[in-house]
Amino acid sequence: MTNSRNFWCCLVVMVLAVNDVSHCLYLPGLAPVNYCEDPTAASPSGTCQKFVKLFVNRLDSEESIIPYEYNHFDFCTNMEEVPSPVENLGQVVFGERIRPSPYNITFEENQHRNTCISLCSKSYKKGNHDDMKKLKFLMKGIFLNYQHHWIVDNMPVTWCYEVESNQQYCSTGFPIGCFVDQGGIPKDACVISRTYNAKNTHYVFNHVDLIIAYHPPTSSEDWGEALGIGNGGRIVSIKVIPKSVKHTTAGKCSPDAANSPMAIPPLADMPATLDITYSYTVMFVEDKTTKWSSRWDYILNSMPHTNIQWFSIMNSLVIVLFLSGMVAMIMLRTLHKDIIRYNQMDSVYADEDGQQHPTRGRPEHVAVHELPTKLLLRILLWTGTQIGLMVLITLVFACFGFLFPGNRGALMTCAMVVYVFLGSPAGYTAARIYKMFRRRKWKSNVLLTCFLCPGLMFGIFFLLNLVLWVYGSSAAVPFSTLLVLLLMWFGVSTPLSFVGAYFGYKRRTIENPVRTNQIPRQIPEQSFYTKPLPGIVMGGILPFGCIFIQLFFILNSICVFACVFQDYHWWWRSFLTSGFTAVYLFVYSIHYYCTKMNVEGIVNAFLYFGYTLIMVWLFFLFTGTIGFFSCFWFVRKIYSIVKVD
Repeated sequence: MTNSRNFWCCLVVMVLAVNDVSHCLYLPGLAPVNYCEDPTAASPSGTCQKFVKLFVNRLDSEESIIPYEYNHFDFCTNMEEVPSPVENLGQVVFGERIRPSPYNITFEENQHRNTCISLCSKSYKKGNHDDMKKLKFLMKGIFLNYQHHWIVDNMPVTWCYEVESNQQYCSTGFPIGCFVDQGGIPKDACVISRTYNAKNTHYVFNHVDLIIAYHPPTSSEDWGEALGIGNGGRIVSIKVIPKSVKHTTAGKCSPDAANSPMAIPPLADMPATLDITYSYTVMFVEDKTTKWSSRWDYILNSMPHTNIQWFSIMNSLVIVLFLSGMVAMIMLRTLHKDIIRYNQMDSVYADEDGQQHPTRGRPEHVAVHELPTKLLLRILLWTGTQIGLMVLITLVFACFGFLFPGNRGALMTCAMVVYVFLGSPAGYTAARIYKMFRRRKWKSNVLLTCFLCPGLMFGIFFLLNLVLWVYGSSAAVPFSTLLVLLLMWFGVSTPLSFVGAYFGYKRRTIENPVRTNQIPRQIPEQSFYTKPLPGIVMGGILPFGCIFIQLFFILNSICVFACVFQDYHWWWRSFLTSGFTAVYLFVYSIHYYCTKMNVEGIVNAFLYFGYTLIMVWLFFLFTGTIGFFSCFWFVRKIYSIVKVD
């Protein structure tokens, strides 16, 4: 009785301790920041910041694949030597370039409320080549609808406006300007104001109204006591209203500026000197209803693509039920009858010496396990296993919140690091399959598999990166980062693959459930739909139909269906049937490029299809590996219950 009481007492103490620790530990990217007007008013146990930092990120466009860094445009930059935030590996590879901005924001400072603040002024002379080059690039960015991406308190600055059905849409970026074509039709953001109506004119959004909402501390919140009730709060939203404003005096905010937009006329009609003054206002508002923990909700709930698509869910559900019924029918009728028939029939088995032995069962049970001799299949399985495990582990980290959107670059960093360190389990798995094929040169096999598929992807990536370097894009990965990637590949992944392959090859060979015939049996004539090519082509349609929902289950069902046709070509067929889904994905990407995307030019097409090819190749390896191992398990399971004398 005493021991039981002590156990429950210890358990209660542990729960209380964990509860206390949970109040002071946060996942990466989720730690709150307290802001206040007077940091000295906070209690000794509380800390707060007075200045609100605004960071700028790269600019991108839906009409161009090439993103650019903020300072690539002729905007106002921070003249002081202010260090940029440290970017992780994922941010660099994704092309994020977060830099400090010249915007000075002080929490709840009265002079920033509805007060126009001049940031800087840019002057362009018509006869100056450098000025015209900068102005033309700015006009091109406006024409292609390039978007700003600003960050405050690790949250995106959002541009919210009404769409159809009086619903509000909040975008995580806002345009640098808008364009009205020769016919007077406003393009993109010009529809927000009727004053942007001059034909063949670019309007630059040189003024922004920043509205920062914060949640004040209350007596029911423990952090409020440390901060001091009524002294500041936590930022829950940052919204921006971009405007085109022509200031009457260069470098100063004019009271009547709102009535006249900042227009950039055609170069032929441009004055001798064109002055563009950038300005901003800041307004702080209290938001007592939105808590810091739910501050991302208004962004996620307002985006149209985040709404639940019930039609897609029902479509996927129907496909899953159809495949389930098809597989169940095959399992319960065809296989059940075949196994009974196998166990009742007598046949002859030829061993390795060619001698014939009577045995029970049809010859298919020995022919279906005959091993392929192609090296390429083993290489693809090796890389596919590594990719599959990477996806699984990355999803686990995402489920635990480590890959939260506020933790920028964490997804790509996690995927690359996990992929590198999965060399050992992938090498172990592939070595066991390799040994089952009765092969002996496992070292050369490891070398080839370590460099073939990754080398192909790195080669395409490097070629695309060269194009981005030429165009000065922010998405171009620096040379130092490429060296880091090569070091991870050659210095970490490859040695770990050798270690895993060494231990995997030392393990006992995976034995087939039945004996195999060394002489391939002649495959009887098959109907059209059971032939390899039609089966592979048709097999990839259904997984593609609901590619993002229940993908693993569907791939298993499709591959099991393909394995029922009993011949020794199932090794390749199982891989290609599920992997062919990637071909449909590539075809759909071509359709999307031709119908949905507004990008033009050979460079954009080259970059789009280059990155798409990398994605499709990875998807082919991932789905093909799932199909192979699903069929591998299915065949071994089925034939293990066949009675063979």
